[in-house]
Amino acid sequence: MITTLLSDDAPQFKQIAHHHALCWIHDGRNYKKLRPIVPYHKEKLEAFLDRYWDYYGKLCEFKIKPDAEVAEQLFTEFDQLFTTITGYEQLDERISKTKEKKEHLLKVLLLPEVPLHNNAAELAARAKVRKRDVSLQTITEEGTKANDTFMTIVQTAKKLSVSAYQYIWDRVSNKFEMPSLAQIIREKTR
Repeated sequence: MITTLLSDDAPQFKQIAHHHALCWIHDGRNYKKLRPIVPYHKEKLEAFLDRYWDYYGKLCEFKIKPDAEVAEQLFTEFDQLFTTITGYEQLDERISKTKEKKEHLLKVLLLPEVPLHNNAAELAARAKVRKRDVSLQTITEEGTKANDTFMTIVQTAKKLSVSAYQYIWDRVSNKFEMPSLAQIIREKTR
């Protein structure tokens, strides 16, 4: 069993980790799906989202400087925020759904090393899906392997702030003036 997992709340991840944390960015996207027409509802949504992201900011600060007293305050503040009744039915339902995920959204208070979001991983996965959709799939197994290898190099280089173009040119031209991506990863993890 995996010790700790951060996910977007997909059901297939629910039983595979001892500590299951949920992504705050993903939860926040659910509020973006609300499209109020009534001005009063728009105001309520905007006001709530301001409070939502302020709270998220406090969690980010907690991660940098964990403190048991602050964790207790944030735990209590979560209940205050997510018992809000706005009078905008869809927003109130969404708030209630977020409250039900309290244990998993607040995993950071127990384990400050756990990220608050997995947005970078989701963006990397989306890049591959976009490429696949545009290319209309690969034809051969070798093409699939080549595509996977290329996308891995590009995404890894991006995460390491290395120019993928320069890195690939360095390797294809046999100059090997740049360190390998593996070497850069090892250096960054020291």
